[in-house]
Amino acid sequence: MRLKSFHAPTMQEAMRLVREVLGDDAIIVASREEEGVGVRVTAAIEEEELFGAGAGGPANGTAASPLSFIDPVGPDPLDQVSEALIRHGVPPDVNQAMMESIETLDVRDPLMALSAALDSVFAFQPLSDGRFPRPVMLVGPPGAGKTLTVAKLCTRAALAKKPIGVISTDTDRAGGIEQLQAFTRVLKLRLITVEDPMALADALLVQKGMEQVLVDSAGRNPYSAAEMKELRDLLVAADIEPILVLPAGMDAVEAVETALAFRQVGAKRLLPTRLDMARRLGSLLAAAHGAGLAFADAGTTTKVAGGLTPLTPTTLAKLMMPEMEAAQQQPRRTKQTGTHA
Repeated sequence: MRLKSFHAPTMQEAMRLVREVLGDDAIIVASREEEGVGVRVTAAIEEEELFGAGAGGPANGTAASPLSFIDPVGPDPLDQVSEALIRHGVPPDVNQAMMESIETLDVRDPLMALSAALDSVFAFQPLSDGRFPRPVMLVGPPGAGKTLTVAKLCTRAALAKKPIGVISTDTDRAGGIEQLQAFTRVLKLRLITVEDPMALADALLVQKGMEQVLVDSAGRNPYSAAEMKELRDLLVAADIEPILVLPAGMDAVEAVETALAFRQVGAKRLLPTRLDMARRLGSLLAAAHGAGLAFADAGTTTKVAGGLTPLTPTTLAKLMMPEMEAAQQQPRRTKQTGTHA
């Protein structure tokens, strides 16, 4: 058996390299994400399959290599992925697109198969740990977790000792300013509150030079033309990137409609929240797919410190199949017989 590693920016590109170099009979035995590289996939193939049966091979009557791969006994990984998508309530069109992207892959690991499917169908653009190209405004429906997410991002930047500016436009909701002010006071950050687009533009000028500028916004009803116009007026006051904050556990159709409404005001990234309190993530996949949004980070706990997880195909696959992640983390035990383990 010959093992070979392949490095590529994405899982799909790595799979393409595997097929080009080792052919369709190659077996994926391991994969992992690597800092600054992308992904690394290790594939295996029998020597006689790679070079043909030659001298000393089975065609000459010699015994097959004792290292020949033995297919594991158990469910088909692609069937496990399909079951997971159904369990999460992924809409049929998204389910089909994901399964078609991996049906030709010879993958032994369900997590890796799901990761490859997510990588093929969705875009992933986590928030940078360094300087933001533009100020970021978190937008979304009421109660989505925007203010808590701003507090988490502030905490992450403060722990990294990065200068950060914080602005709130959530001046109408009772307690909206006070909630965020409680966090910024602990972090020794100055919170600027604004009530109109012109004041927001001036506040952004005050924060010029900060590595990151975060803007909290009031929850907007995606079905209210007046509320969405108010949000649009704020966004066009300056060069701001709106990022949609959407909680997990919504109805899939409503999640798509909500995402489309915020896509129309400029949102191109989706930051899911409450992943720790939802067991079905199909609505999030539906929203990202239906509105053409890239996944950013995700809120996976109510804790402010360390409460955000950068989403990648692998991390999202682990969130969708936690039972597989738990099984892989269990220490391998060797059954002992006699005096030899």
